[in-house]
Formats: sequence, structure tokens, C-alpha cells
Amino acid sequence: MEKQKKIKPSKELPSGFQDRQEKELLIRDFVISNIKESMIKYGFQYLETPSFEFTESIGKFLPDKERPGEGVFSFEDENKWMSLRYDLTAPLARYVAKNFNEISKPFKRYQLGTVWRNEKPGPGRYREFLQFDADFVGTKNLTADAELLVLISEILEKCGLEKKDFFIKFSNRKLTDGLFERLKINSSSQRLKILRSLDKMDRLGWDEVEKLLGKGRKDSSGDFTEGAQLTTENIELLKTVFKEKKIVGFVPEALNEIAEMEKILGSFGLKNPENYTFDPTVVRGLEYYTGPIFEVNLNFEVKNSKGQDIQFGSIGGGGRYDNLVSNFGNLDYPSTGISIGIDRLVYALMQKKDFDIKLSRPVIICVFDNVKIEEYIKLLKLIRKSNISSEIYPGEGKLKKQMEYANKIQSPCVIFYGDDEIKKAEVKLRNLKTGEESSVKVENLIDEIKKLI
Repeated sequence: MEKQKKIKPSKELPSGFQDRQEKELLIRDFVISNIKESMIKYGFQYLETPSFEFTESIGKFLPDKERPGEGVFSFEDENKWMSLRYDLTAPLARYVAKNFNEISKPFKRYQLGTVWRNEKPGPGRYREFLQFDADFVGTKNLTADAELLVLISEILEKCGLEKKDFFIKFSNRKLTDGLFERLKINSSSQRLKILRSLDKMDRLGWDEVEKLLGKGRKDSSGDFTEGAQLTTENIELLKTVFKEKKIVGFVPEALNEIAEMEKILGSFGLKNPENYTFDPTVVRGLEYYTGPIFEVNLNFEVKNSKGQDIQFGSIGGGGRYDNLVSNFGNLDYPSTGISIGIDRLVYALMQKKDFDIKLSRPVIICVFDNVKIEEYIKLLKLIRKSNISSEIYPGEGKLKKQMEYANKIQSPCVIFYGDDEIKKAEVKLRNLKTGEESSVKVENLIDEIKKLI
């Protein structure tokens, strides 16, 4: 009988997913600590929602598809579709609707959580990433929208960026909605396709966006994206607003809100055009935005996976979504919020500046065959009592193998504690950076280790 060949699992990761090593994670912890510090100062409450929601609750589904999960990772459970959350805003709206009678009005919350997007990955853009959100729920006051921009500016500076390293652009969704009415475009799917096309202007340029607004576009990989099928006349009108940035005479209500935002931002100390600017090309593709919308961009170049210099662009954005909570019931709860991709920000920060991250590595107590483990544990407890990272060599092998391990993990020093040393109540301490070795009384060991770490 022929023996069945065992198929070994792949060691490669799916596209868009990432293993993250210690230095990156420690820098991410640094970013998160600065975010939390600012959120407390600004009076936001901390919230956590589950990773899974019903697909209909997060709003990213296509009912004409057999599997309603375009853009999200989904599965069917007891005849109901569930999806990993695409963002943190829709789960917030669901939470507010569920807890409407208990929460404050307005309600200010922030959240840090992993989100998943079943989309084509790119440099610093993943299918799984950590996101930060801050939202004002239950207010139409434009001060809330403006304060989100002030908040993000403060966080980025606390994380080590200078004002010249980032830039905030904002617009107003009422501007595009007014244009759609003028163009007599009533289909929500066509409107969304137009917005997603316009949202690519910074990355693709107008000529390529014009193809997406018309019949469609083929990218460098050969993938074809069907266009919004607009007429040449309609595309020319959009060109006037979004490429030439001529908006005089369009949608007075939007222009009034834009002027009010600029006034409030000035009171907070943000200057136009040094720190922010109005830009009609900021459209943000999500269809639930209803008023001011904003985008946070980094101004410097980074290297992609091929070592090529690229403009990094957006790390996040947000806007006003006055109708989202009402999707869950007859609730009038106007809201505004902003999101930052933490992993995307860390990716850029690691290339922009040197972080003085001290990686903690344990002192290694080497093991000799003829010494009882109890003696090593006594010594280990003594060192750990002083909150010094330390361990008894955890593997098997002779001294050479133990030293290889200590060097591999970049331990600051190793301790030799054999029978002779135990009788004398001392250890041999070897500095792995210099190779120097000295005999140290156990009572003085902590002080000597502290000199090396």
C-alpha cells in the first residue's frame, strides 16, 4: 500500500498580514501611551467593542452577492452573517443605540482596537491593523469637529513629529451632496463609486481619476475597475471643483460651515495654511459622512518593501456622521469622529526618526550538571526581587550552547554559579559586551548587575 505523503503547512503569511517584532511593538506602545494621555486630558471615555458584529450592523455588505462580505471577512452562523469589524465607527453607533438611555448626551469615547479589511494591501497598508478612534456622539456643535483636528495634531507632535511633518486637510460632504443633486445623480451606489474615485486623486492624479469617473481604469497589474459611467459634461463640472478647486457659488450651507470651522480652528491656535487647509478633494469614500470631513497626511517620504522612496500620504481621517446611529432605530444622535491607523503611523515613524528604545534582555544564570536546581532558584529569586530581568538557562546543553543562547538574545551578562562559587557565596559575572569576567560576592551581585544593564 502506497504511503500517503504528508502535506506540510506553509510558513508564509497571507498577503496583508504581518508578524510584528519587539521594537515595533514597543514603539507602538509609546504611541498608544501618548494617545491615552491626550484622551484623558480631553475628557474622553475608554470603550471596547467585540471584534465580530452582525454583518448588517457594520454596513459593509452587498445583498446581491451569495456571500455578503465584500470588503470584510465573514462567515454564516445560525443563518445570520457575522463579520470581523471593518472599522470602529459602526460598532460605536450600534453600542450607542443599544445603550441610549444609559450614556451621557453628548457622549465622548475613544477606542483602540484591531480592524480587518478584505482589500488589496499596499506599503504600510494591511488587511489587519490596529486603529485609534475618537468620537463626539450626540452634538451638532462644530467645535467638536474642530477639536478633533487639534487633538490629532497634539498626538502626532507628542509622538515625535514636527508640525512640518504632517498636514490636515478638510472639506464638507454637503459640498459633494449639492453637486450630486445638481448633476441629478440619485443612485447611492453610483454616488459612492464617484466618491471612491475622487478619493484617489492624491495617489493617482486627475487623469486616472477621470477614467474611473467614466468608463473605467486598468491599473499596472492589469486589474480593471469599472467606472462610474458619468457623461463628459458631468466629469468637466467635477473637474472644475476638484481639480481646479473653484467652489464659489456652490452649496452655501457647506461654505458657511467651512468658514465656521476655520474660525474655531484659529481660536485653538491652528493656522491656515501652516497646519491645515480647506481642500475640496477630501471626500472620504464612506457613505455615512454628512458634514465636515478631514484627512491627516504625512509630508515625508518612506521606503516601500522594494526599497523605493514613496510619498506616504494619509494615516487617517474622519468626519461628521449625523445619521449613522439612527440606522439602528428612531434615534437623533448627530456625531463626529476621527480615526488613525496606528500600525500605519508606526511604520512611518520608524523610518522618520530614531527611537531610543531600550530592549530589556535577561541576565542568564548558566547551569552546571552537578549543582542542584534549588541553588539556582535561590539566586534567581534574589535577582528578580530587584525587578531585574533574569532567567535560569531554559534549554538543555553544555556551557558552549548556553553561551550561544545568551549572545543570541543579547543578554548583558551571564552568571556562573558552580560548586566552588556556592561554597564561597560568590558568583563569576561575565560582561558579554566586553568579555570581562569578575568574582562577585552574592551580597554585592545586584549592584554589579545594575552597572551592566
